[in-house]
Amino acid sequence: MTYDFETVVDRTGTGAAKWDSMRAANPAVPAGISPFSVADLDLRIAPEIIDGLREHLQEAVLGYTTATDEYWDAVTGWFRERHDWAVDREHIVLAPGVVPAFNTAVRAVTRPGDGVIVQTPAYYPFFGAVEGNDRVVVRNPLVLRDGRWRIDLDDLAEKAADPRTTALLFCSPHNPTGRVWEREELEAVWRIARDHGLTVISDEIHFDLVMPGIRHTVFSTLNDDAAARTIVCTAPSKTFNLAGMATSNIVIADEALRQRYLEDQARTGFFTLNALGFQACRLAYTRAGGWLDGLVDLVQGNHELVRSFLAERMPEVVVHDLEGTYLQWMDFRALGLSAQELQRVHEQEALVFFDEGAMFGPEGEGFERMNLAAPRHAVAAALERLVAAHGR
Repeated sequence: MTYDFETVVDRTGTGAAKWDSMRAANPAVPAGISPFSVADLDLRIAPEIIDGLREHLQEAVLGYTTATDEYWDAVTGWFRERHDWAVDREHIVLAPGVVPAFNTAVRAVTRPGDGVIVQTPAYYPFFGAVEGNDRVVVRNPLVLRDGRWRIDLDDLAEKAADPRTTALLFCSPHNPTGRVWEREELEAVWRIARDHGLTVISDEIHFDLVMPGIRHTVFSTLNDDAAARTIVCTAPSKTFNLAGMATSNIVIADEALRQRYLEDQARTGFFTLNALGFQACRLAYTRAGGWLDGLVDLVQGNHELVRSFLAERMPEVVVHDLEGTYLQWMDFRALGLSAQELQRVHEQEALVFFDEGAMFGPEGEGFERMNLAAPRHAVAAALERLVAAHGR
């Protein structure tokens, strides 16, 4: 099937978070401009999902709904076929999103005042999940070595050795840097977690979005001990643009760990998912793999466009390798602008509306994150506006 990755879906007036944020930042933004910030897509959803939902709605009763055998088969089948990951359905806990899930996990496996390691720059809800639950963020800043972001394992081991530090909130693939951790890196992290008794909460929501030639390894597949100490957070939301369906699959192989998670989740009053979310996830995982392959090709091509364009027209900006996610991490620090001035230029003059690097922690100041899951012509137009606004 041929898919439409050329049409920009204008979400003005639909309640779309990033479009409303764009208008709030610059009410004068003209028609035809789309934002490159929040990690969802302004592309047409896979028609297999839309058609399947339309068919389902012909006879559906949208009452209290639980997972069916078909749902579990779709999820475990996707894990097996796409990730070589054999998961028992009994090990899967449902959640209304990955962010609620890792908040639940932090409360379930740590105590107030405990330290939770976060590798910065970090997906900004990580900070809220720790500090908002009366825990302490323990920073393990990534280091840039030979042009590639890497985990500072010595620093990680030192931070993990503190008995007050009890968990690692891990991001794999990493948002915002776009790294897909190699197996050897993951094994080094696991050894530190094992030696110091850390529980690993692994946010793998982007694990389907890996560029050609790159391999993602699910943390809990490293070995039996890794499986026993890890909570793996997955969802179809980033992959298929289904965040509004509020459907996530959290894999916890260890029974005792799973019960601790479920006990905390029960205190939130959670007991079921979105009735259409079950269907959307099932349809995505059984019918829309071809659409995903097309999306990955689009993102890879957009990355290559951004890299080559800026290398020629604005070489001061460092465009980092994109191994996974559809989020391009770029270093603007050589321009010598403050974070505030950089944001002003991009929102008021260039009209590109990136996510500002500082929201990912002070380690991200001077960087920008650009959503590449957009039609190529829209990315090209944004790049032209960007260089013009910077006088290049």
